[in-house]
Amino acid sequence: MNHPPTTSTRPTTAPRPRAGRLAFACTLLAILIGQTIQAASVRADQDAQPNLIYIMVDDLGYGDLGCFGQETIKTPNIDRLASEGMKLTSHYSGNTVCRPSRLSLWTGMHAGHTAIDSNAPYVLKESDVTVAELLQQAGYTTGGIGKWALGNTENSGHPNRQGFDFWMGYLDQGEAHNYYPVKLWRNDQKVPLPGNVLSDATLARGRVSTQRTTYSHDVMTEEMLDFVRSQGDKPFLMHIHWTIPHANNEGGRVNKDGMEVPDYGIYADRDWPNPEKGFAAMITRMDGDVGRLMALLKEKGIDDNTLVVFTSDNGPHSEGNHKHETFDSNGPLRGYKRDLYEGGIRMPTIARWPGKIAAGSTSDELLAHYDWLPTACELAGIESPTTTDGISFAPTLLGQTQRSHEYLFWSYGPKKAVRIGDWKGVIPGKDKPLELYDLSNDIGETKNIADQHPDVVEKMKQAIAESLE
Repeated sequence: MNHPPTTSTRPTTAPRPRAGRLAFACTLLAILIGQTIQAASVRADQDAQPNLIYIMVDDLGYGDLGCFGQETIKTPNIDRLASEGMKLTSHYSGNTVCRPSRLSLWTGMHAGHTAIDSNAPYVLKESDVTVAELLQQAGYTTGGIGKWALGNTENSGHPNRQGFDFWMGYLDQGEAHNYYPVKLWRNDQKVPLPGNVLSDATLARGRVSTQRTTYSHDVMTEEMLDFVRSQGDKPFLMHIHWTIPHANNEGGRVNKDGMEVPDYGIYADRDWPNPEKGFAAMITRMDGDVGRLMALLKEKGIDDNTLVVFTSDNGPHSEGNHKHETFDSNGPLRGYKRDLYEGGIRMPTIARWPGKIAAGSTSDELLAHYDWLPTACELAGIESPTTTDGISFAPTLLGQTQRSHEYLFWSYGPKKAVRIGDWKGVIPGKDKPLELYDLSNDIGETKNIADQHPDVVEKMKQAIAESLE
């Protein structure tokens, strides 16, 4: 489905000479044998079907982790993931906002082929095929916690109807922006959170708590750890969709502390506004829970047969009275959440698998969230759907030759973007001309050089048109 933007030519009708036919057949056979050997090599590198843990946090920027250049906020456990695994420095989100980014991840489709390319409501259909559903069919026990946003108990989009044996967290995206909700969902059952009370003025909207006792992140984290503890010899898939460090937008307007966290921890005495203390404390709290998870894998003796991937759903936000500039959350990149410049879509991504992924390694292979579905399928030893826009990046993780994307594509309403090699094309809005950047020497997208390279601009336009077919 992801075809290169090339100029087609009509093939000749003249018969191919016998020697030419033989050489062509030999070349084709060699390619097929090579692909078969590579797939077999990936499978041979696994002692058994590995456990797969995919961590996607919410609105974390490329520059928010110590291992990606953050100097103020402390993330020692995630930094350890990077030192023991691989940093994926050109790994992109499926979109620049929450719901379509998750839809891209679940289904293996880029934004030109998903049902939505914005935060418009969408319910997963029975005909949609998710990575959880595929792995469930491959014999995996499947679990997830956190923000879902693609269905509820009354329709086909509920996670239990989309491949998850277990789900704990938020179903409604709006409720997920409150860290002190009155309830979460365990599968199709409401789980009241003790001590969280809504004010009369906001009860109908169900978002802002005036009495706040039970922090939702902590509840979901304990459920996630219990799921991992309960697993036996059968392989499992765990999707961790923590809502940190998304802002409580409603709370930010009510109490000016839209970055909700039980305490400010090591940042309590900093001379910062409270929302900035909250933002930093949320990330460090989440980092501590990554450490707890890794300790549990070692305790259970499954560390060596578990792949852990860490990423974010989109770029950093400036919401809840927090400003992304405070901690340089987008690092060297331009833009943030809702932009299709690099800051809105390039994610701080890490993969760790002891004995399989080289410790302290880095890859700049062009990858995206929609590559997770085929990757998980390959590692589970099953075929990936032919309709996916993704490419398995298992070879990259295992130090093997990787088949590369011809291009990556994004759509956010009228905004479009495409990356071909080091070239990046961006249409920043309705009726706006395409901007062109050379990321090899301008990662901050500061110099629009579209007028200097009309041939490249034309390739970008072809790729965009093809991606929307």
